[in-house]
Amino acid sequence: MITADYHMHTHHSGDSTAAMEDMIQSSIDRGLTDICFTEHVDFDYPECYEGVGKDTFTVDTHDYRNEVMKYRDKYKEKIHVGFGIEIGMQEYLVKENSAYIKENNFDFVIASQHLVSRADPYYKSFWDSDSIENLYNRYFDQVYDNISLFDDFDVLGHLDYLTRYAPEGDNTYSYERFSYRIDKILIYLIEHGKGLDFNSKVFVGDRVLPPNPCPQVLSRYKELGGRIITIGSDAHNPKAVAAGFDRMRDIALECGFSEYYTFKNRIPTAHSL
Repeated sequence: MITADYHMHTHHSGDSTAAMEDMIQSSIDRGLTDICFTEHVDFDYPECYEGVGKDTFTVDTHDYRNEVMKYRDKYKEKIHVGFGIEIGMQEYLVKENSAYIKENNFDFVIASQHLVSRADPYYKSFWDSDSIENLYNRYFDQVYDNISLFDDFDVLGHLDYLTRYAPEGDNTYSYERFSYRIDKILIYLIEHGKGLDFNSKVFVGDRVLPPNPCPQVLSRYKELGGRIITIGSDAHNPKAVAAGFDRMRDIALECGFSEYYTFKNRIPTAHSL
């Protein structure tokens, strides 16, 4: 049974308005005993999108930490509340990202690729800019380049994230089609003791999509020797907490995993699925 959600957002992230206490209460109601907030930090996010300002994806880390500590103490008899971050990788921000992580005593760090050549796949304009296959190739190449440059993280966030936003009906993506690039990423993670964020956000919504990474990628990670996975809903509101966790457990078991991990003070602990 999965009792920890290690990818969650609140009003401290630019794309959420959720109250932290509501997220905690929802977690308790769903039987969780351990959660970690992982607010967004994407320095220098492009301002070319409607409604996106200069600091949309930065966080007041002092206020965020204080709120986590307040609720960690308040709910300590019911649930552990972790202080984490999801940092957006871009090659020219390696020094800034590294300094930010070193300045703050996070429990857990997710490194995610939210932009491809400074364009966001959430928006249709991204998909209109090139062939879909070229965009996937560029994405995986930039993920590999970034994790090769930026080392101070625990898990790679939602690998194959692009599938969430690819045009409906497109069948370009499969592990087999991009296996060369994906294997390079997985091997690098394994050799450097990094894990994968196994992310269930797609289970909230109308489209029927596989989680990120898809089962074929997760299975390949295990086959290559990978062992560290964290389970996260990527919830931005209380209703999405622990979304699809029963299905996530079944998939992880089918892919050969018997454990998932939590982190405190950047130290991993294994738990039985």
